[in-house]
Amino acid sequence: QVQLVESGGGLVQAGGSLRLSCAASRRTISRSMMGWFRQAPGKEREFVTAITWSGDMTYYADSVKGRFTISRDNAKSTVYLQMNSLKPEDTAVYYCAARPPNSDSRNYVSPNEYTSWGQGTQVTVSS
Repeated sequence: QVQLVESGGGLVQAGGSLRLSCAASRRTISRSMMGWFRQAPGKEREFVTAITWSGDMTYYADSVKGRFTISRDNAKSTVYLQMNSLKPEDTAVYYCAARPPNSDSRNYVSPNEYTSWGQGTQVTVSS
């Protein structure tokens, strides 16, 4: 497994922006699809966005499409989540996750497809 460490969370007013980072302990994530999930209190962990290992394809939940952007820098073993136009309903703990290298599964939404997880970073959006 790969060790993942998220950073960049915090408190922001509605309409504001935050940029999350996810640093990996090993460069093997260069062959892994990476995803961001979030979990609000009392709710299940939900898919936010994912990016293929090459970065050529990205996927977004409808709730964040047009506001969030995922990107990656394989040379730095880091994945980013730029969050703009934040809303109070975006408040959650955000987790970075990695799928096994070279996985050919097309299910990028299910948390079960990801084998490595970060500890999470809190994002709070005030109204």
